Amino acid sequence: MVNVKQSQVYLLYGEESYLIQEYKNKIIQNTLKKEDQEFNVSQYDLEEIPIEDAVTDAETFPFLGEGKVVIANHPVFLKAKPDKLPFEHDIDVLLEYLQNPAEYTVLILVAPYEKLDERKKVFKQLKKNGEVISCHSVKEWDIDQWVQTLARDLHITVPEEIHELFAQEIGANLMALRKEMEKLALNVGEGGVVTRELAEQLLSHSVEASGLKLVDAVMEKDLSRAIRIYKDLEKLNEEPIALTALLASQFRIITQAKVLKQKGYGQNQMRSYIKAHPYVIKMALKRETRFTQQELDQVMDQLAETDHSLKQGKMEKSLAFEMLLYRLINIKQNPAVTS
Repeated sequence: MVNVKQSQVYLLYGEESYLIQEYKNKIIQNTLKKEDQEFNVSQYDLEEIPIEDAVTDAETFPFLGEGKVVIANHPVFLKAKPDKLPFEHDIDVLLEYLQNPAEYTVLILVAPYEKLDERKKVFKQLKKNGEVISCHSVKEWDIDQWVQTLARDLHITVPEEIHELFAQEIGANLMALRKEMEKLALNVGEGGVVTRELAEQLLSHSVEASGLKLVDAVMEKDLSRAIRIYKDLEKLNEEPIALTALLASQFRIITQAKVLKQKGYGQNQMRSYIKAHPYVIKMALKRETRFTQQELDQVMDQLAETDHSLKQGKMEKSLAFEMLLYRLINIKQNPAVTS
């Protein structure tokens, strides 16, 4: 799934743990025979052990086999403001090693940080004498590609029309996406096809995603589906007050998207004004066409009224929220409206 250039030294940095793990696995596979991997891979936590210990290991001949891999995690000295530790790293030892790395060792520095200080001499040396690989979180618009790639890797088929479910429920967390895909693969078996029904049933549900589904149920005037989604959230101990606020935030984004669209803003421009997940903005642009501005005003009024009633304790909470769903679904809507 990932390709790496041959090198004696690697720096993997970024917050996407899945990519880091994939690159580490690939480097180890490229360096060592399977039977040698158990004995010739060593790991160090540089928040607890100085870098010079890892370098000494890298300079030591492998006990068995022809090569070895030394993994040094959390090189805090690459950050702009390094964490305070009870010891100091001797960076000069690392700099000296980088100029002449051992031929029988592959050294991997793993920095699970969003940013590094690229002005530092040690970073520049790593870039000059090794391979620096970015492992940052993927963008939401790349999820389709990753679903396809993981499906091929697991030998299953995921139809393109249900890719949006993965973006909606999981977002751009590749480690979580891999786990969910593995769960689906176990159910359909090798060569199997994932259906929408199965994906909706098995994918782990986020509260935000359920909020989007509630909005969809309201737009489709499907009260039974809306109540069912609410009952699922209730089992997760989600409070009606919080769910009312969640619905309000979704409809507020839909309203903002409508207004900005009328002013000629594109989706990317809207991100500067709407502080929400890009996927949520994308879906808001689809949903806003189903409402007039007057209807959206009515929706927000109903949400504000229910929020007040819930906080004042004027009605049993669960009943109040179900009544809210009923009122929202019965607000007059025109599916063809575009303004």
